[in-house]
Amino acid sequence: MSKLIAVMSMSLDGYVADKQDGVAEVFDWYTSGEVEIAAGGADAMTFHLSPPSAQHYKSLVHELGAVLTGRRTFEVAQGWGGNHGWGPAFVLTHSIPAGWPQPNSNVHFVTDGLESAVKQAKAAAAGKAVGVHGADTIQQCLNAGLLDELQIDIAAVLLGSGIRLFDQLANTPSVLGNPTVIAGIGVTHLRYPVLKGNPV
Repeated sequence: MSKLIAVMSMSLDGYVADKQDGVAEVFDWYTSGEVEIAAGGADAMTFHLSPPSAQHYKSLVHELGAVLTGRRTFEVAQGWGGNHGWGPAFVLTHSIPAGWPQPNSNVHFVTDGLESAVKQAKAAAAGKAVGVHGADTIQQCLNAGLLDELQIDIAAVLLGSGIRLFDQLANTPSVLGNPTVIAGIGVTHLRYPVLKGNPV
């Protein structure tokens, strides 16, 4: 059974982007080390990670078979050039953007709700995990009790304002399981199980 794992970088004070959707500060750790990692996908990027972050990143990406995200993240990422590096990407949206879907793209659009998007992403993941990206989509999955884990990369920065990751949660408090913790350069990687039976 595929797990749903939230995957986000966040400032220490809880923001995933600034007011202009800028993410440079929370992703600065991707350039903090000497280990080169090719990200894959249509927009081929090469990260330079510290050894602990590189091991963490490779292990996480190896688990993933598909991605579930929202329209805002899709727009900010410019559609990942048509192919997401983590596998088929399912974009939860009210309407399909002009010019999409594109030929030979692994980006798909789901207009009939969260549960349908989760079902399609899990089927595409073929037994591997689904990485959930984007603050709103992560919050929706948490509120619906669908999320299995939170994988949060806490960047060593305080943004002070912007887009919060946990702004619209319902039925709180929600207790998480004990985290695994990996310290990188400029980042702390935290991974929490979401305990089922909580009021999330």
